[in-house]
Amino acid sequence: MLRDYLQLPKNRAESAKFGYAHLILPDGGKKQVGFIEASRGCKHLCRHCPVVPVYQGKFRVVPVAVVMADIAQQVRAGAEHISFGDPDFFNGSTHAMKVLAAMYAEFPRLSFDATIKIQHLIDHAELLPTLKAAGCLFVTAAVESVDDAVLRYLAKKHTCADFERALHLCREAGISMAPTFVPFTPWATLAGYLELLRTLLRLRLVEAVPPIQLCIRLLVPAGSCLLQLPDFPEMIEPFDGKLLGYPWRHADPRVDSLQQALQAAAAQGDQQGLARSAVFMRMWQLAHAALGLAPPPLTPADFGDPIAHLSEPWYCCAEPTEQQLQSF
Repeated sequence: MLRDYLQLPKNRAESAKFGYAHLILPDGGKKQVGFIEASRGCKHLCRHCPVVPVYQGKFRVVPVAVVMADIAQQVRAGAEHISFGDPDFFNGSTHAMKVLAAMYAEFPRLSFDATIKIQHLIDHAELLPTLKAAGCLFVTAAVESVDDAVLRYLAKKHTCADFERALHLCREAGISMAPTFVPFTPWATLAGYLELLRTLLRLRLVEAVPPIQLCIRLLVPAGSCLLQLPDFPEMIEPFDGKLLGYPWRHADPRVDSLQQALQAAAAQGDQQGLARSAVFMRMWQLAHAALGLAPPPLTPADFGDPIAHLSEPWYCCAEPTEQQLQSF
């Protein structure tokens, strides 16, 4: 296997020394994280997804024995939590449950997280209690937007109401949801952005969303299915090899200005080690200021409880930030 040729740490002490990603628990505790793929590719055709141009709606499962050998190797290296990196863990739900059964039988103390599509969470709600029993702490779900019109442009095949239904099902099963978003698209509006923040408050999800998720700008990669939308090619500029995508500017300059201000606030919060709620409050102020509104006051009770999360924020479908480009 490829990992046999990599210099994996020999134990937890080496893992910490090398700065490997870790899981941060709600109480502040930490677990070393391993990364596994039980499948590759994705059977869905979300227009904005960078996986689609590569796999064209196909996915392939990794044999359970191969997955287990990979997990065992990482456990020996100190992994206490497994992050499944499949674009959608429930693309093959039967295979996924076989993997979890084998993992739990051999390593019952391991916890894990996985990425699962909103519609799959609803369609396979009966499996969620089993995920919880097998050690699932949270699921990442690509919600992308709370605007149904934008969701149709992205071909997400779910609505905002579906998102709320899936959230309820996860909470009912005792599993946290970590929703992800692409707030800034050519169809975004200032009012729509403020509605996203209000929705997170209403659903008590502020502590479940990294601030960087609230300032992500849509990436349009080569071969993107977005190019098939009528009039979309007119919204973009020629392909930029540095950006690895087609640049675009919003028709309302205020939207781009807000995105840049929010991104700066997220970067500053990260540098200062601020709590998610503290950065959210700054974003709340910026969003209202962009519309010339006074921001209603917020209290800690509005934010919801912290959830387990990885030390490295989750990115997908996002243009690189200025900080990331500079680091290259």
